Amino acid sequence: GLGGVARPALDPAWTVLVHLLLALPLLAAVRVPALPAAVRRGSARAGAAVASLAALSAGAVAATALVTRFRVLGEVWAATTPDRDPYGAGAVAVAAATLLIAAGAAWWLARALSRPEPAVVAVVLAWAGLFAAPVLLGFPVAAVFAAQLAVTGAAGVLALRSPARGTRIAAAVCALTGAANVSLGALDGRTATFAVWGLLGAGCAAAAAYGAASRPLRSGAAVCAVGYTTGVLVAAGAVSDLAVVWWALPVLAVPALAAALGPRLGGVRLPVEIAAAVAGAVAVGLSAGRPGTLALVLALAGVVCAGAAVRPDRRVLGWAAGALFAAATWVRLAEAGVSAPEAYTLPVTVPALVVGLLRRRRDPQASSWTAYGPGLAATLVPSLLAAWGDPGWMRPLLLGVAALVVTLLGARGRLQAPLLLGGAVLAAVAVHELAPYVVQVAGALPRWVPPALAGLLLLAVGATYERRLRDARRLRAAIGRLR
Repeated sequence: GLGGVARPALDPAWTVLVHLLLALPLLAAVRVPALPAAVRRGSARAGAAVASLAALSAGAVAATALVTRFRVLGEVWAATTPDRDPYGAGAVAVAAATLLIAAGAAWWLARALSRPEPAVVAVVLAWAGLFAAPVLLGFPVAAVFAAQLAVTGAAGVLALRSPARGTRIAAAVCALTGAANVSLGALDGRTATFAVWGLLGAGCAAAAAYGAASRPLRSGAAVCAVGYTTGVLVAAGAVSDLAVVWWALPVLAVPALAAALGPRLGGVRLPVEIAAAVAGAVAVGLSAGRPGTLALVLALAGVVCAGAAVRPDRRVLGWAAGALFAAATWVRLAEAGVSAPEAYTLPVTVPALVVGLLRRRRDPQASSWTAYGPGLAATLVPSLLAAWGDPGWMRPLLLGVAALVVTLLGARGRLQAPLLLGGAVLAAVAVHELAPYVVQVAGALPRWVPPALAGLLLLAVGATYERRLRDARRLRAAIGRLR
């Protein structure tokens, strides 16, 4: 009511702020013992409703000013400045003051009622007011970045050290949002990009090293530190005269550093390694435009994974290293125009068989399918598919000889995987090679001969069914006894 009386004499920009100031005594009623409890609760709720509406109104102004930073994505490093004042000079100052006064009221209410919810609201409103104020008030660009970095850092410190869970989460969200927004704004200039991203990366690294904080917050800060480091390295490549494909080499320093630090990272080791793996994928993507550079990056990434796999708790990275080395080889072969599948599969088969042999020596009870199956299948199956479509005779001959050797070695060593894989491939090659002659013979015979032969075969099988069934069971048992 009082705001309505004063409204005709006010500038429209000040109306919301005046209503908020008039609502503050309603909030203060909760500390007046002389008033009945119902009156205190009703006054506090009325004041909170007015303060919420005022904060929403001011927040819309602040959000609009900050969202305009997305325009930078259309002209990165173009040294342009988005419009900071879409509502007028008075409106922006009032919006910042409204957010800060509403934050102070919420903080006072949290202390008066001893409840955590108003404190969470106070943190969010205070961050919004302080973060948006430099932009709303038209400060110079350097001052805007400095102030917003300070506000973001303060929110991060509060997230790390606050004992209240709600306040801690709200401060962490505010810090993350502020870091993302100021990072976006820093893309307007090269110097700003390196300065802002570098400072944020250092702050995130310090937060990740703060042992008193909770592990989720430290893990998130560590991931952000890796992300900012990667971004700075990509930006460094962008300011150089190198082609885009060569930007991948400095980016590979991120996973290399993560692999080198290893156990020293403590509780944030796994998040850092996952983020570093993403950085490695970014490096591979950057180098994809030139096959030679892509092969080099894949090989270097394989070296990083192999170095990390030396530690007993990261043995699984050895498989990633093998896959990266194989991929590097394949890229080189494709660049050279090699189309024979064996050139791609043999570099995988040979190391796989060596690893399987070493495993069988360490564990004689290991299954031959686990030790030798993947390595043999990597070459035999693609070569078989190529042989079936190859009109020549050299590939089927060499494949048949190799399958025969594998079958004999499997039978001699009583190994199930080589015996079955080699025998199956040998049989498939024989069928492929004999099929044309069988067709010719069948075409030369009278038409009644194939049905007659089929009938005789059925009679023979039926007459010896029980014996054939026993033979099949013995064969299955014999194969089952193989390792």
